[in-house]
Amino acid sequence: MRPSRAPRRSRPFGEPSPGSRALLVGLLLTLAGGGDVPVVQGQVVPYNPYADSQDPTPPVLPDGTIHWGTFFKSASIQKAYERLWNLGACRNTNKAITIPVENNKLSIDSLQEDEFRGVVKAVTGTNAGGAVAFVEMPKDGSAGAERVALLHPAGVSRVDVSGTAGVSLLAPGMIVRFQANVDSKGKSSAPIRVLHVATPSGDAKTSAVTPGVDEMVIGKVVQLKRGILSVRVDAGKIRRLTLPLADDAVVEVATSQIGLIRPGDTIEIKGRLWTGEGALGDGTVFADELSVTKKPSVTVDRPGERADAAALGAR
Repeated sequence: MRPSRAPRRSRPFGEPSPGSRALLVGLLLTLAGGGDVPVVQGQVVPYNPYADSQDPTPPVLPDGTIHWGTFFKSASIQKAYERLWNLGACRNTNKAITIPVENNKLSIDSLQEDEFRGVVKAVTGTNAGGAVAFVEMPKDGSAGAERVALLHPAGVSRVDVSGTAGVSLLAPGMIVRFQANVDSKGKSSAPIRVLHVATPSGDAKTSAVTPGVDEMVIGKVVQLKRGILSVRVDAGKIRRLTLPLADDAVVEVATSQIGLIRPGDTIEIKGRLWTGEGALGDGTVFADELSVTKKPSVTVDRPGERADAAALGAR
């Protein structure tokens, strides 16, 4: 007897986009690049194109609990099954096929939730299905396991990134807030010592800059070159600001975007650990909550040092 519903090829809500897949592949290539960075192996895409389409449960339950769904331990087994299904050669009647297929599935929600703490080694992707590789710091002082935390593909994992960083963190497209006094041409004679980076609010509005007034300014980074920061303001007559940065200038971070996470940052995770078949590194952590504290700057950034905008995911 044939099942009532066949697999569908359309990508449902909750499945990682092709871009997320590529980013995660990039992380795996980075981690396998050598040095003291952990080598990560395993399944790249944890979700099947139509497993989620048959699961009507939303990614966040009414009580706030995150629903993960199904993880396929072996991508090759699932792909082979899909190929047979599409060819009409498998309709759930051959136990030699259906039993391995069922055994290949893991219910992430059935895993016990635990807490993890470590140091970031690499990061890629966005809040929707991104990944953070880290070395766990066990409480007993033993050698740390090299794990990979995966964020929910629907972007519902709770993320908090905070702390103080150097100005090399700044990149084109980044929204910053700072205190400044500029002239009618948008130039400041006093160096800026503190800049704030935060997740922009949907209803936040940029205010016009008034020349000769010491005020809080919100704008978008254009470039940082030789210690001079260029910022665009989308309101008023003064649209381009030119700001010298102090040698000891810092960036205060308070955001929910993983694009500002860097190697060396401290990470705390609440999630579900899987160390069996298909796990990445010494284990995949399906992260419900992820909190990162920026690594304190111990040296002054070189004036004009610029971050790679692509690495930060700048738009």
